[in-house]
Amino acid sequence: MDDQSFKQLKAALDVTPNNMALLLLVVKTHYLREEYEEAAKQIERYPSAHGENSEFCLLAGNVYLNIGTPDRALEFLTSNEAEICLLRAKVLLSLNRLDEGHSAYKAAIEKNAALEDPHLLALLRSNIKEIPSRSGGPKLKVISNDDTNEEDVERLVEPQQERVTFDSVGGLESVKKTIYKKIILPYQKPTLFQRFKKRVGGGILLYGPPGCGKTLLARATAGECNADFFNISISDVLDMYIGESERKLHALFEKARHSSPAVLFFDEVEALGGKRQNTRDGTTSKLVSQFLSEMDGFSQNNHGVLILAATNVPWSVDAAFRRPGRFDRVLFVPPPDQLAREAILKVLLDERPNDGDIDNSLIAKLTSGFSGADLRELVESAADAAIEASIESGEERAINSTHFKTSLQEVRPTTLEWLTTARNYARYSNESGQYDEVLVFLKRHGKK
Repeated sequence: MDDQSFKQLKAALDVTPNNMALLLLVVKTHYLREEYEEAAKQIERYPSAHGENSEFCLLAGNVYLNIGTPDRALEFLTSNEAEICLLRAKVLLSLNRLDEGHSAYKAAIEKNAALEDPHLLALLRSNIKEIPSRSGGPKLKVISNDDTNEEDVERLVEPQQERVTFDSVGGLESVKKTIYKKIILPYQKPTLFQRFKKRVGGGILLYGPPGCGKTLLARATAGECNADFFNISISDVLDMYIGESERKLHALFEKARHSSPAVLFFDEVEALGGKRQNTRDGTTSKLVSQFLSEMDGFSQNNHGVLILAATNVPWSVDAAFRRPGRFDRVLFVPPPDQLAREAILKVLLDERPNDGDIDNSLIAKLTSGFSGADLRELVESAADAAIEASIESGEERAINSTHFKTSLQEVRPTTLEWLTTARNYARYSNESGQYDEVLVFLKRHGKK
């Protein structure tokens, strides 16, 4: 409709204000033109003409929802017609009255199944968690737009309480020493570091073969710093709805900032921060950009927040993460050496019945290339053999050297494939010497 015709139409409405069909046409025209404020003015000018016209009530509800007055919209959405119920569910969602909105949605679908809207249903079934700020600031709301139950939401936003220290980590002495000097000391002596303009926090990327203790090392670092530890899994961030992954990531960083000192740990970080040039998915690139912005964006203050990440494939992580101010400290977590393997075996066997004559030193010598997870599997296999012997004899048999001899024939190290791949990257794609530690390890331990 051209402007002149529309002007004449409004003039006719001024003459016949109770003409419901004419009022509906004028309001609908404003609505289609996205002139929501003008549409609302027409509705308010002729309140007596509203009547019980369901089409007009739907239109008015949409108008007031668009101008941000959902309470006014609800005044028009009182009937039990299917489309009215569906719009009422949307309005109640905007008011965070999720239970009422869910009931209205169910009523709409029962009357007309063709109106089913999975996206709206997912939003109505959201879990909303309010987190009070320790600094007295506004509460932070974390919303999960899926079937996440209350326990999952609680796990997402509340730090794990069990404290782990470096005493719980077998071996990795050089890595622990580096972390202590560069990470833990700034937390323990913040005033001294502030005088030298050294910030507390930052980012560390741990890389190495799977099963070698990267996650345990991250938790121990948080324990040594006496900081809250947030173990972020991929499912805590990724969401099927566009924009929600970025929103969840921002909420996690905000929670850590309000809980300072805090440690955010991202395992398998390549799933959230993979190289953008390797994907055609614009959503993935946006998530990487959001991640980078949260780490050192102009408006962010991550003082007292340590961001730890672990990956088995550092060559797949976007290069922008290694820029100073982000993951500027990259540490190689190698397979445990012989002394570390011996210490790990002792810890694992202390938890189980054994005859006390097991030579941990000999087993450690025979398990070169085994990760901590491989050693656990070795002990599990020996325990299975002891259990089988106990069942056959009718009495409990402790784990002994014979059981380990059998296990050593069955369990193989899982780090060799990773080391072979890493060797190729270290030799042929070692920009700026980022994999020098891998080359030193391979040379020292004779990995060909």
